[in-house]
Amino acid sequence: MATVFIPSLMQGLTDGKHEVQIEGATVRQIINNLEVAFPGMKERLLDKDHMKPNISVAVDGEVTPLGMLAKVGENSEVHFLPAIGGGVR
Repeated sequence: MATVFIPSLMQGLTDGKHEVQIEGATVRQIINNLEVAFPGMKERLLDKDHMKPNISVAVDGEVTPLGMLAKVGENSEVHFLPAIGGGVR
């Protein structure tokens, strides 16, 4: 099972857990299985059937441009990275 790291703003859905073990061979499957285990996760990560524009996903330390289609290995680490705002223009 992949290790999925939960952003702090979403840990309320996982009873405070910052990482969980979830099965799935793609990011889409991981998200679907997260939703089964922790209802509400899908709504926080997706806009319709696509990753929200302010969320990136990294698999094994690499931010992937494939989003939901990215492959996930049995021992992969998956991070959902919310965009960080701020800064000076």
